[in-house]
Amino acid sequence: MPVLTMEEEYTHEPVLLAEVLDLLVTDEGGTYLDATLGLGGHAEAVLERLSPQGRLLAVDTDPEALAHASRRLAPHGGRLRAVRANFRNLSKVLEGEAKASFSGALFDLGVSSLQMDKPSRGFAFRHEGPLDMRLDPASPLTAARIVNEWPAEQLELLLREYGEERDARRIARWIVDARAHEAFETTTQLKRLIEERLPRAGRIHPATKTFMALRIAVNQELEALTRGLESILPYLKAGGRLAVISFHSLEDRIVKNLFKSLVENGTCANVTDSPVCAAPAEVAMNPRSRSAKLRVIERRP
Repeated sequence: MPVLTMEEEYTHEPVLLAEVLDLLVTDEGGTYLDATLGLGGHAEAVLERLSPQGRLLAVDTDPEALAHASRRLAPHGGRLRAVRANFRNLSKVLEGEAKASFSGALFDLGVSSLQMDKPSRGFAFRHEGPLDMRLDPASPLTAARIVNEWPAEQLELLLREYGEERDARRIARWIVDARAHEAFETTTQLKRLIEERLPRAGRIHPATKTFMALRIAVNQELEALTRGLESILPYLKAGGRLAVISFHSLEDRIVKNLFKSLVENGTCANVTDSPVCAAPAEVAMNPRSRSAKLRVIERRP
């Protein structure tokens, strides 16, 4: 079997790509922000849509994804600046940009195929890997630490709030009982504990919500989202647009409520009155797009 390069092994289909380009890029000579660069799919399309005068600042917390995307986007040369940072620290990045003023900004939330499909990252239970789930490998908190160290009550709250898991209490108790005999080290251990005790409902694996809750907690995703969205607003030009693609209800609720408050106080206007979802043809080609919701607002003068 031939050895695959990263570019060949980790393909990434950016969701709602045509919709993002049409709704976000209104000034082809402007400067744009991709706050969640990932594998660079949206960034590449935005750069191709822009004129030679257009620029893109791209941010990602994952050094592996950043390296991959930087190679992919190398042909765009000086029109791209890529920075390693979590968007919870976006304000510091923007403060360091001389006279930063953006015609648009994109947040594509969630995780990429590089993270989900690589067993050593520990995000998914399809293949055995360490219980890690860190977007930033320098972060001290891992899923294993949460599962092995947090008390049952805290685990239950985590699963209920972040995973919207109705069996949160039972799963938390099973985890605590099991770790008394053997520490959790792998994704397979946790997956088997849950699937052996909870019946499968439809296509959704019974461990799905637990894994999602752990990932959100490890990376403080909801806190980072709020801080990131608030950070970009002072740097948006009048008429500049802010677009967010979310993949689950907790993210979308944060975006919806923040956008609503910005519209009500006169700071912004809705570009999308309701979320834009993927067309059936896109869902058929890219099942990940099924749960995607795109919301866009525009900065008022």
